[in-house]
Amino acid sequence: MKPIKVAVIGVGHLGSIHARIYSQLKLAQLVAVCDIQPDRAEKAAHQYRCQAVTDFTDLLGHLDAASICVPTQEHFLIAKEFLARGTHLLVEKPITRTVAEADQLLELAEKTQAVLQVGHVERFNSALRRVSDSLKDPRFIEVHRLAPFQPRGTEVGVVLDLMIHDIDILLGLVKSPIHRIDAVGVKVLTPFEDIANARITFANHAVANLTASRISKEAMRKFRIFQTDTYVSMDFLAQAVDIFRHHSGRITHEALSIPKEEPLKTELNAFLEAILHQRPPPVSGQEAREALAVALQVTEQIHQNHP
Repeated sequence: MKPIKVAVIGVGHLGSIHARIYSQLKLAQLVAVCDIQPDRAEKAAHQYRCQAVTDFTDLLGHLDAASICVPTQEHFLIAKEFLARGTHLLVEKPITRTVAEADQLLELAEKTQAVLQVGHVERFNSALRRVSDSLKDPRFIEVHRLAPFQPRGTEVGVVLDLMIHDIDILLGLVKSPIHRIDAVGVKVLTPFEDIANARITFANHAVANLTASRISKEAMRKFRIFQTDTYVSMDFLAQAVDIFRHHSGRITHEALSIPKEEPLKTELNAFLEAILHQRPPPVSGQEAREALAVALQVTEQIHQNHP
């Protein structure tokens, strides 16, 4: 079996991690890294023993697959060129800036039979994977995703930067149409919302309350799920789960023992497996499109309430 020839487009903070992991995976052969900053491309290429390029078009037609780790506004322009040539892609989240752009990428991937996976990495967090089969009928969900301020990612607001992770998970857990969204947000350090809250009510009466901030003193990524007779608390940072159950008039507590994993490594390996076995990726372009659509609804409402 020949390894899959892969490149990373954009080797900033996240892209450099993609490059490191690809260089370690048996299924992959990292052949190139690309970045418009020559020094950054050369540094990553030297570190991971591959070719450095500054123009992604130099790689068109020479790869089996690629990770797109450039700023969001560049996703569509770059991804469409690779997909048109049948190159399998993992595009970091959000998939694109608009739903219309996402739809065009989905059409291209369908036409050329290319795997299109999107980097909603929390799907691969061991805490969620450990309890996903137990989450049958969530009735109320409380989510906090807080992070200290970082300049990277600020080309979009906190909803598309951070909250979209939780929107993606939420849509997978609550299999019911959205009935209502109420959202607020505030600009603090950037031209976009830096802290946001969204209350999402579903047609089956399930309710989710999501808070995201990128101006927090400390990081927090917690998902709390309440369903009949059960409360599940997931800490994505610690990769830990606590389950409280009501049984025979008593409440029991179970702290699950979960081996810690690197979620991005699991994600990239799943991408390569989807290519190798010609099967749908675990986070499809269609699912990412739906998460984007909801995130844009939340963002639009924030702009209307807090222009």
